[in-house]
Amino acid sequence: MSVPRSRPAYPKQAALEEAAGESDPLGSGVFGGAVGGHAAGAATALDCKVLVLNKLFVAVRVISARRAFTMLCREMAEVIHVDEGKYLTYDFESWAELSALRRTFEPDKHDWVRTVRLEVAVPRVIRLLGYDRLPVQVVKLNRRNLFARDRNQCQYCGRTFPTSELSIDHVVPRSQGGGEAWENLVCACVKCNARKGGRTPEQAHMRLVRLPVRPKRNPLITIRLGQERYSSWKTFLDDAYWNVELK
Repeated sequence: MSVPRSRPAYPKQAALEEAAGESDPLGSGVFGGAVGGHAAGAATALDCKVLVLNKLFVAVRVISARRAFTMLCREMAEVIHVDEGKYLTYDFESWAELSALRRTFEPDKHDWVRTVRLEVAVPRVIRLLGYDRLPVQVVKLNRRNLFARDRNQCQYCGRTFPTSELSIDHVVPRSQGGGEAWENLVCACVKCNARKGGRTPEQAHMRLVRLPVRPKRNPLITIRLGQERYSSWKTFLDDAYWNVELK
C-alpha cells in the first residue's frame, strides 16, 4: 500500500523541534503517548524494537522506536515497509500520511505513538541513508545471550526458571581445561549446578537437554522472530553470523 507524497499538513520544523523536546514544556518530546494497536502505554510503544538496515539493505542492529523516529525526523533514515513481497520506502512525512490511513482502516496491525498533531505507526524496519558498512559477523558471548539461547531452561533438568534463579555452568569444568566458549557454557539451575559440581556431565551421571552450540544470529532476535509484529524482519535476516545489539 503506497500513497503519493504531498505537502504535510504540519510544518516539518515543528516536528523536528518536538522530536528534540524543544517545543514540549513537559519534556516528553514528539512522542506524547501510545494509543491503540498492541501498545498499552507510552513506554510500550516507544520501546518497541526496530530493525536497522544499512544502505545496502543488510541488517546491522536493533534500536528502540524512539531512536528510530529521531533518525527519521533528521532524515538520516527512511522506513522500509514490506507489502506482498515488495519493498516500499517512506520518509517521515509520507509515513505519517500513510499512518493516518492505516489508523482508520487497520489500527490493530500496528503499535502507535501520538504527537501533538497526529498519530504515527511504529515502523518495523528502517534503512540508513548514509551508512554502508557491513556488521561484524559474530554473536557476542555474554550472560544475556546465553540465557536467551537456552530460553531460560536448565540444560540438565529441563525446567524453565526466571533469570534470577539460573546460573551459567561450564560443561567441561575450568579445572579440567574447559574454556569460555559457546560450546562449553549452558544455563543451569542452582540445584543442578550444585549437584554437578566440578565434574563433567558424564562424571556426574547427568545428561544435557541439548548440546550447546554457537548461535547463528543473536538469540534475542530469534525470540522476536516468533512474534507476529516482527515477522517482516525475516525478509532481511539470513543464516550468516552477524552481531546485533539491543540498545
